[in-house]
Amino acid sequence: VQLQASGGGLVQPGGSLRLSCAAPGSIFSGNAMAWYRQAPGKQRELVALIARDGVTNYATSVKGRFTITGDNAKNTVYLQMNSLKPEDTAVYYCNTYPSSRAYWSQGTQVTVSS
Repeated sequence: VQLQASGGGLVQPGGSLRLSCAAPGSIFSGNAMAWYRQAPGKQRELVALIARDGVTNYATSVKGRFTITGDNAKNTVYLQMNSLKPEDTAVYYCNTYPSSRAYWSQGTQVTVSS
C-alpha cells in the first residue's frame, strides 16, 4: 500500500506551494494523517498532523505558515505552505501518525531558492 504525494516544486522565498496526498479510504478514514520532511543530511521530521477529529498540530518551525487539511470525500490530505523559507527545502512525505513503514508515500521535492 502506498500513499501518493504530489505538488512539490521550486519556489522563491516567501512563495507558496500546496502538497497533496491521496490515500486508500481504509487508511485515510482510520488514522490520523501527517506530513513529514527530510532535508539533506538531516533526519526525517514531523511537519504537521491532523487527527480524525480535525485537531491539528505543527512543528514549531512551520507554525503559522503551514496548514494541514483533509478532504474526507477525496481521501486526500493537503499541506498548504506559505511564506516559504530556504530552510523548508526538503523531500516531503505523507504517512499516518504515528507513521507506519508500510504507508510511506514517495517523496515530493520542495526547493525554496532565489
